[in-house]
Amino acid sequence: MKCPHCQVEIHENFFSLPIRPPNSNIGYVGKHDGDFAYWVVEGMACPACGEAILKLRRGLGALFGSEKEYLVYPKKATRANAPKEVPQLIANDFNESCLVLEDSPKASAALSRRCLQATLRDKGYKQHDLVKAIQAAIDSNQLPTSVSENLDAVRNIGNFAAHPLKDTLSASIEAVEPHEAEWNLDVLEELFDFFYVQPERSKQKRASLDAKLATMGKPPMQ
Repeated sequence: MKCPHCQVEIHENFFSLPIRPPNSNIGYVGKHDGDFAYWVVEGMACPACGEAILKLRRGLGALFGSEKEYLVYPKKATRANAPKEVPQLIANDFNESCLVLEDSPKASAALSRRCLQATLRDKGYKQHDLVKAIQAAIDSNQLPTSVSENLDAVRNIGNFAAHPLKDTLSASIEAVEPHEAEWNLDVLEELFDFFYVQPERSKQKRASLDAKLATMGKPPMQ
């Protein structure tokens, strides 16, 4: 695994943390899917940076089966952060949307809609309403077909017709359709790659080629 603090690859070495030494840290609290649930707190220190990593393990039934683990410290998104090429304000909304996705899909969707509108506005689609900005981007025929189709699906999956506030208030906390929050993030990742990552890579390649041409006494590419 990678340390959620320093991102260095480390070997997992979690151990159970007694809740009230010397008693066991296994405690039955409530039920899940009709079966008794038990909870165990486990932790380790990253050998690279020394920071604590804590997780909560849940099992079901008297035989401690059907376990599931949750990283509880540090709080970590399940997706990678926005690429470094993305403008910081846009990246901040994307990263926060990823961070709250599991805890609050509604909040995540509100942030990702705002992020989507800011991304489109940064690329010249300055319509006030999010739906109109999406349509303008699609109608421009500048996007790859797959990206354009996935962007169009943002409206369909989000069911904007049933929730008209999403059209005009892109950051409002409105009802979220199944998978809407995740889909918004999927589409944003595609737009980031097309609008920011690929152009920067092309720019760097041209700069590298111009440098080679310069060493040969030739003019740069036009």
